[in-house]
Amino acid sequence: MDHAAFYKKQISLTEWLQKMNHAGAEAMSIEDNNKRERLRHLKELIGLPFDQPQQFEAKTVIERGTKFQAFLKTHGHELCAIRVIPHDPALPKLRMRGKTINDALDWLAGQTINPSDYRIDFVPHAERTNWATIFVVNHQGVFGEITRGGHNELTQGYYEAHTPIGFSWDFDTWNMDQDEPAALEHLKVLLAHLRVADADKQSILAAELDATFAHNYLEGYFESTASDQFGIWFIDYNRILGRLYQTPLAIGDHTKNALVSGQAGSPGKATGRIRIVEDIKNVTLNPGEILVCRMTTPDYLPLMQQAAAIVTDLGGILSHAAIIARELGKPCLTATRDATTKLKDGQRVTVDADAGIVRLEA
Repeated sequence: MDHAAFYKKQISLTEWLQKMNHAGAEAMSIEDNNKRERLRHLKELIGLPFDQPQQFEAKTVIERGTKFQAFLKTHGHELCAIRVIPHDPALPKLRMRGKTINDALDWLAGQTINPSDYRIDFVPHAERTNWATIFVVNHQGVFGEITRGGHNELTQGYYEAHTPIGFSWDFDTWNMDQDEPAALEHLKVLLAHLRVADADKQSILAAELDATFAHNYLEGYFESTASDQFGIWFIDYNRILGRLYQTPLAIGDHTKNALVSGQAGSPGKATGRIRIVEDIKNVTLNPGEILVCRMTTPDYLPLMQQAAAIVTDLGGILSHAAIIARELGKPCLTATRDATTKLKDGQRVTVDADAGIVRLEA
């Protein structure tokens, strides 16, 4: 897969939802646009570390206002993620990461926006991360993925050097699909940051952020990174996504008597015939067919909507595409590694995402 071409196609989860005309797209846009304000609040009250941005009105940046010039003089050479955030959630959000602030301004100059409609966040960006996570905390426990790669590998479901490690914790026993003690220790440190034992602080967060708690842990969907440069940063706290996953997805052992096995991106079972898709041009699925592909990108959305179930080589349990499969109500099995080579067109199979397997039917 062409790495550069892949990332040119990628869109935010909000944009996925907009493409499928999801009723919750606007609410998700608002939630995403304001995530760092929520993280800032958590830092002030419970000390949660986060990737604190420098924020300016777009007009100030474009006109090189005095405060922005002072910021640019000191930080212009530093790497950043730039988020161009609309005041009206109906407007598109623009973003780019991995360039210096000076270079990001060159990128910004090529965008067509009304400066009065936007603010701009310059988010610090580590050159290299040691760990990245994506996970959900709710009343039944914690589940998600951790990798030594970048957090974009988890959200986009595309990875090469490091296969993500699936994990779950029911507030008693840890379950991980790879034996990696260092990953487990890092997860314990992360969750310690989310433990709020003080009842008064819980009450404040409940009143001001509509926060909820399980076993004194803050509930929700979280993303984090860790680097030698900056240490641990939480980079997302999403209440809507957290509430979508009231039933944790199973992580761990899979039945060996299966054609392929993987991780559940969306629960459920479906029986149908395999359709392996390598090139989506002029492809439509017949009723009841199961989409099997290397991974799902935004241009696969029409096929995802047609499919009885979805099976991918790559992907992740909380990647954007897996969340969309869940919203579509389609069983989805991700991270099988070899579904496109082991499965054959026309095979009649059952995708049992609850068990993490594909089994052959007569």
